[in-house]
Amino acid sequence: MNQSLLDVIEMDLADLTVYINVWDNSLSRKWLAALNHSINDQYHLEKNYCFVGFADSPRNGQFLCEQINTSIAEINAANLGYTITDIFTVDSVMDSEMNLVRDRFNCLHKYFEDLQGTSGHMSCYYTQADPKIKWHIRQLNLLCHEFESWALSWRKKHTAPEWARPSQLMCWLNAPRFILDEKDYELFGIDTLNRQLGGVYVGVNKAVGKHHWEVFQDEGRDSRIGELTTGTLKAQTEAAGDFDIEWARDPGSYKWQIRQLCEFREWLAINRFDPEDKTLTIGHPQVGQVDLMRSFGTDNYQAIWTQLNSRLDVTAIRTSEASATYTYHWKDPDYADQQIALL
Repeated sequence: MNQSLLDVIEMDLADLTVYINVWDNSLSRKWLAALNHSINDQYHLEKNYCFVGFADSPRNGQFLCEQINTSIAEINAANLGYTITDIFTVDSVMDSEMNLVRDRFNCLHKYFEDLQGTSGHMSCYYTQADPKIKWHIRQLNLLCHEFESWALSWRKKHTAPEWARPSQLMCWLNAPRFILDEKDYELFGIDTLNRQLGGVYVGVNKAVGKHHWEVFQDEGRDSRIGELTTGTLKAQTEAAGDFDIEWARDPGSYKWQIRQLCEFREWLAINRFDPEDKTLTIGHPQVGQVDLMRSFGTDNYQAIWTQLNSRLDVTAIRTSEASATYTYHWKDPDYADQQIALL
């Protein structure tokens, strides 16, 4: 695909530099300006929610369950008037065939929704919580999605390793947001649910809440909007300088993915959504592409994963207008305190 270039981003993973070609379009111009602001103003890059879906990462299922339980215990001890009785272990959330027990994580996400609320309508629990408890509330959401990504890749490692789903989420704590407009919606659509290897996409919904594709996957094709476990379903109205990099293979041409997207279209129509309505902001708007050959010397996904697996840490990032170095790490003994202080 021929695209006009807006910029080239250099991102250091230890001794490896990844080169990102930024495409020139309405959304990428807003996004790059927001990214430059986050970098130049030294916003905190969230290294505890960065590399997800890497099956052999030290942030594995056991570690993530321990972190979930720690956050639940802290929330319960805060006496907010909201108590969670769940305890999460790998054995209790994955069945004998290594499938995720979906209901457990739908409930975990519901706890987060109850405790935080949505953008512009924060809950009474969240508003009365101190920064430490706000941090733990937010962790329920991040850890929920991180565990889901890890579990999928862990199962694929043992059943279909070529279909593991590693990705990289570049999120800056408290990053300023901007509002999407009509031109930006053109980059959305059901077909953009298929993400290509090295694709760079504007980050997750900043309005807080699940979007239609997540609900379809989590609740099932027979679910109905009025019967959802999760309480929110929102179009993407806000974005930030955050971005995702897809390190998995593109499934778009495979029959099973084509069938699933057809079922999703049917689900939308049954629930009275227009599958062609781009203002639903379904999918992942692409703003750039990693130059795989320049970065890795190959476009083979297995060779790229081998290089990434030993470099799961962003140490610096540079654009033509901004640069920052990140010397901290999620393994730092005081890492949670670093983030809580910023809240």
